[in-house]
Amino acid sequence: MNIVVCVKYVPDAQAERTFNASDNTTDRENVDGLLSELDEYAVEEALKIVEAGEGEVTVLTVGPDAAADAVKKALQMGAHKAVHVNDAAIHGSDAIATSLVLAEAIKKIGAETAVDLVVTGMASTDGTMGVVPAMLAERLGLPAVTFASELTVEGSTATIRRDGDASTQTITATLPALVSVTDQINEPRYPSFKGIMAAKKKPVEQWSLADLGVDAAQVGLDAAWTKVESFTARPPRSQGEIVADEGDGGAKLAAFLTERKFV
Repeated sequence: MNIVVCVKYVPDAQAERTFNASDNTTDRENVDGLLSELDEYAVEEALKIVEAGEGEVTVLTVGPDAAADAVKKALQMGAHKAVHVNDAAIHGSDAIATSLVLAEAIKKIGAETAVDLVVTGMASTDGTMGVVPAMLAERLGLPAVTFASELTVEGSTATIRRDGDASTQTITATLPALVSVTDQINEPRYPSFKGIMAAKKKPVEQWSLADLGVDAAQVGLDAAWTKVESFTARPPRSQGEIVADEGDGGAKLAAFLTERKFV
């Protein structure tokens, strides 16, 4: 079983995130970053599948130099090897361009050994759009079974359970296929000391757009279908109003809510 897991390096949600003033793109240099939390579930699920049978897990990321940290975390968890697509022309790419780069990278990975399964998180924690898995499956010509709360791979069939608000669905697909997983599917492992040491010796390939045969004019901010026109920092929180209850606290509360059209 040859599995590719797509992971993303994202700004830490606990940090003070902002945009670059020069082009209104997400600032990924002046803030701490890490492997997207939702992608950890994808890595864990791929490792479980391989550990139950045989095969290997390749992690794939697209991003700047710092994105190597996302790859490192996945390798420490147990992934066997990694590919890092790093090219300055990718900066500012939207979901459409990102799916193109990922698709070409997966095709290159599968040139030696066919890829049986592509696993992704349900969305990234910075963009939270959740559209790349479907776009990627379309580009690869693979069936997409998305938002899996449970995944079973038997022979040439992948079966997922998708939990919705009103119902639970069971969906099957013939391999090769693409599966996106939710944060309900497993509990990602913490890298062990042995895993951390072993990760240092695992192969990590660096590819550029030229290596993938992708024209730089197809990616980047100039090719993006959507752009951030402007941004304004959130104003600091002001101190709340304290109302002393002198027998008329209820009336004051009602007046406050009415004034702001909450009631």
